[in-house]
Amino acid sequence: MFIHDDFLLDTPQARELFHGTAEALPIIDYHSHLDPAALATDKRFANITQAWLAGDHYKWRAMRTAGVPEEFCSGTATDREKFNRWAAITPKLIRNPLYHWTHLELRRPFGITDVLLSAETADSVWTRTAEAFAKPGFGARGILNQMKVELVCTTDDPVDALEHHVALAKNPEAGLKVLPTWRADKARNVVDVAGWNAWVDKLSAQANREIATFDDFMAALQQRHDFFHACGCRVSDYAIDGFSVMPASEPEAKAAFARLRSGKTTLSAEEALRFSTYLLDVFGAMDCASGWVRQLHLGALRNPNGRAFVDLGPDTGFDAISDFSYGVPLAALLNRAATNNTLPKTILYNLNPRDNELLAVMCGSFQDGTVAGKVQFGAAWWFLDQMDGMTRHIETISQLALLSQFVGMLTDSRSFLSFPRHEYFRRILCRILGRDMQGGLIPNDMKHISGIVADISYNNAKGYFGF
Repeated sequence: MFIHDDFLLDTPQARELFHGTAEALPIIDYHSHLDPAALATDKRFANITQAWLAGDHYKWRAMRTAGVPEEFCSGTATDREKFNRWAAITPKLIRNPLYHWTHLELRRPFGITDVLLSAETADSVWTRTAEAFAKPGFGARGILNQMKVELVCTTDDPVDALEHHVALAKNPEAGLKVLPTWRADKARNVVDVAGWNAWVDKLSAQANREIATFDDFMAALQQRHDFFHACGCRVSDYAIDGFSVMPASEPEAKAAFARLRSGKTTLSAEEALRFSTYLLDVFGAMDCASGWVRQLHLGALRNPNGRAFVDLGPDTGFDAISDFSYGVPLAALLNRAATNNTLPKTILYNLNPRDNELLAVMCGSFQDGTVAGKVQFGAAWWFLDQMDGMTRHIETISQLALLSQFVGMLTDSRSFLSFPRHEYFRRILCRILGRDMQGGLIPNDMKHISGIVADISYNNAKGYFGF
């Protein structure tokens, strides 16, 4: 058996920490890209491809690298054909995190531990998973309930109606809490003037108010922010591909808005960056006033492959790690908020591993003693949420911040089968702490260390987000 009960747990202390504490704790997944409509309807999947491969750009990227044509990734091949191609390349994934994830996800919730996925075992795995999907409790929501997911946050645009969240909140049989996350990046994306104006028109319709001036724009956004709060939202999220040390002034922002809203002119690159940064400050103040947690995701290089973007669109597995420098403008953004008493609880995520120490130290520069870990170095994200990335993150936060205050793992996933990533993280955490206990680097005090494991796995997130 490859994925066995003690997988990754290579000391007695690690095994006791995981099995005695971490394993049984519920999951709070405070950042995901799950479809709220599928959760509201408890969507049923006809087969594992629909739940496992559809929309999973991690797997598509690996398949392309192994020479699988696009037809079998995001294309028109049948579900069975796509699964067969994934099964055939799985043995080639050795030492890629997808190899571990694949078999962890077959273990839970399907209970498949006696075979490794390959072309030879594809028929068996296809049949066994299909039988499971036909059972009660294997819809989208049922799978999360099996995984002991207590709460999940989706990622939602300010123009979203949130009708599925409203329906879930009214459903006494839902079994878990599903909350929206405010993701207002399209308000800041003024490079595509026509697209931005179309989005502002949607905002106008959703807020049921005309948006002719910048003040109208701000009022509509505040109205939607208040609506999100009423629907249980307590988290925002912003993708930062770049920002300015000096944001636009309010008069400059109003002038830029008027030019953009006319649809007849564009902003220069610097003007667009300063306008976007102004909005980041405004949104941060909104988040602070509402008591939300703000997430800033830094360092993605979006759609570098222009041909793939034209053919397939965004979020299809072609993004990369950027190397732009953001330490000074990030410090300026946080400083403006701290100076104005508008700094919300904030989580900083990096995609480039070179920036681990930068962010961990930056967090310490803006702690104010009002909340434990008010500014957090966020979990290893995207290309970094693998064993080495998680280990490096834990080592960095241990040495330059306080690991004990960390709010733990998330999935950042579009797949309903991705929740064993929480188990993966917990096993790695227990592995690291167990080795330290055995090696005399930390006290061999199971009660104390297991309490820290429980906090990182569950308690810190529960307290920090205030859900």
